[in-house]
Amino acid sequence: MRIGFGYDSHRFAEGRRLLLGGVEVTYEKGLLGHSDADALVHAVVDAIIGALGEGDIGRHFPDTDPRLKGISSLVILKRAAEMAIHRGYAVSNVDSTVILEKPRLAPFIEEMRRNIAKVLGTEPSRVNVKAKTNETMGFIGRGEGIAAFAVVTLARAGADEVA
Repeated sequence: MRIGFGYDSHRFAEGRRLLLGGVEVTYEKGLLGHSDADALVHAVVDAIIGALGEGDIGRHFPDTDPRLKGISSLVILKRAAEMAIHRGYAVSNVDSTVILEKPRLAPFIEEMRRNIAKVLGTEPSRVNVKAKTNETMGFIGRGEGIAAFAVVTLARAGADEVA
């Protein structure tokens, strides 16, 4: 078994859609980024890459690559999962947290879980998404952006804990 930890943060920006976990969340601003700026998915990708001991998301999916401009983060997640599969692993479990003041994510969390699980080829029960505020502290508390954290466990493909 391998364990990886991931982190991502993005600023809010006018004129962008807010995508988290592959779900368009209703809000007046979106996140600024080279891709679709889905901070939740980026944290999961970073955790998968970390569990493989292969650096971080920027090493494999740099924001300087014009081919990645505007790409769906779910495509990036699929590529990270394929990296694990090629190394003989499958994602066994995901636990993630999105930290933001607004908007409330509760109505969207189950769809986020299903989207991430589908891309990873696992059950939604193996993907957890939590949303927390930062109690009005720091850049998150001021509504300037969000942060996301994820922990991923990888197990040898075919192992009982993956089933």
